[in-house]
Amino acid sequence: LRASVGVNLVCALQTGLDATYLWGGMALPDGLTYAAYAHRGAYPLIITALLAAGFVLAALRPGSEPSRDPLIRRLVYAWVAQNIVLVISSMLRLDLYVDIYALTYWRIAAFVWMGMVAMGLALIIARIALGKSNEWLLSANLLTLSATLYACSFINFAALIANYNVDHSFEMTGQGIPLDGWYLRSLGPGALPALDRFLMYQASTSTPDQPRRRELAVGRAEDEADYRGRQKNWRAWSFRDWRLLAYLDKRGPLVVPQASEPVVPGR
Repeated sequence: LRASVGVNLVCALQTGLDATYLWGGMALPDGLTYAAYAHRGAYPLIITALLAAGFVLAALRPGSEPSRDPLIRRLVYAWVAQNIVLVISSMLRLDLYVDIYALTYWRIAAFVWMGMVAMGLALIIARIALGKSNEWLLSANLLTLSATLYACSFINFAALIANYNVDHSFEMTGQGIPLDGWYLRSLGPGALPALDRFLMYQASTSTPDQPRRRELAVGRAEDEADYRGRQKNWRAWSFRDWRLLAYLDKRGPLVVPQASEPVVPGR
C-alpha cells in the first residue's frame, strides 16, 4: 500500500511537469535542448515500464491478499494509467524533437516502441481487471509484438522518412533544418521520388543554383542507375520495386544540368 501511494505521487509530480512544458507550452529551461528533453523522456520510460510490470506481477498475483484489496487495486490502476500518460508525453517529446531535427529510422523505431509500451501497460490493467494469470499477460504481449512486426513489414519506411524530411526541410518551408540529402540517399531507392520532388521545387524557385544541389542531383542519378542495374535480375523483383520502376519510367531520365542550370527531373 505504501509503495503504491509513493509511486503514484512520483508519477503525479512528473505528469505535472509534463503538463507545464508540453501541454502548457512553457519554454524549456536555459541550456536544455529538445534532443536532451526527448532523451530524458524516452530512456527513463524503460525503467518505469519495467517497474510497473514487475510490481503488478509480484504484488498482485491471482488469489493473493493484495489482489483482493480494493484500495490497492485502485492505486495500481491509477499508477499504470499515469504510466500510460507518461508514454504519451514521451511521444509528444519525440514529436517535438522530430519537428526540429527531422525523421530517422531510429526515431520511427522509438515511436513504435513507445506505442508497444503503452499497449503493454494497458494489458496490465486488463490482466488485473479480468483476473488473468501472468502467463496470459506474457502471451498477450508476445501477440502484440508479433502483430506489430507483421504490420511494420508492409510499411515503406524509407519513403515515409524521405517524404517527411523533404516536406519539413528548411528549403521547402523556411523553418527547421536544411535537408540532409546524403542521409536520404542512404535510405535507398525508396527515397528517389522524394528527392525528385525536392529537386523540382528547388528548380522552380528563384534561388541561384548551388554546388550542393547539383552534387545531390548527380548522386541521385547514380543511385537510379545502380538501382536499375540491380533490378535486371529477376530474383530482385518485388511489388514495391515494380511500382517504383513504373514511376521512374513514367518520369523519364534525370538530366543533370551544368553548374549554371537548374536541376529539373524528367526534363
